[in-house]
Amino acid sequence: LQRMLSMAVEVDRSPTCSSRKIADDIFLFLLNIPLRSQREALLNTMESQLLRCRLLELLFQHGCDVPTASSMSLDKILYFLSHSSVLPQFQDETATWQRWDEMLQYLSLLLLSYQTFPLAEHLRTSVSDRMDLIAQKAKPRHQDSDDISQLDIQLKMNNFINRMQKTLEQPFPPQIQEKLFMLQ
Repeated sequence: LQRMLSMAVEVDRSPTCSSRKIADDIFLFLLNIPLRSQREALLNTMESQLLRCRLLELLFQHGCDVPTASSMSLDKILYFLSHSSVLPQFQDETATWQRWDEMLQYLSLLLLSYQTFPLAEHLRTSVSDRMDLIAQKAKPRHQDSDDISQLDIQLKMNNFINRMQKTLEQPFPPQIQEKLFMLQ
């Protein structure tokens, strides 16, 4: 399945467009996966970083009270950090801290996926054009919204930690502390 999804993203002249279409089609299936381990297996084994990034973007948009229409960027990931609520209640009954833990896991995965495709590779271009870019050793273009300061990150993380502390009303479990450190 993952190989087929990856090839489906690549066959179009615009991998960004095809990844959007595919992600829109399978997003509801992701929401209906009953167990966290199954959701993580789907997302962690996804071969297409572009498709995984788009699916996670949809998941966080779904959890925002006020969705944003901006394009995917580091600034948008910070927006999700500030405006996303805990991920929607899936069918499995989990403790609140485990839902926050899952959210942190997906934020880290989104950041990793995003950094992989626009900053390290040319996955937004078609396969034929990508070969030319690689041969020319062209650098991927950064977006203006990727220029964020360390202060922005610190303020958003502090805000996020405060929201989480209010919700949990207890010391963070070690898993959450570790994920917070890794995300920051």
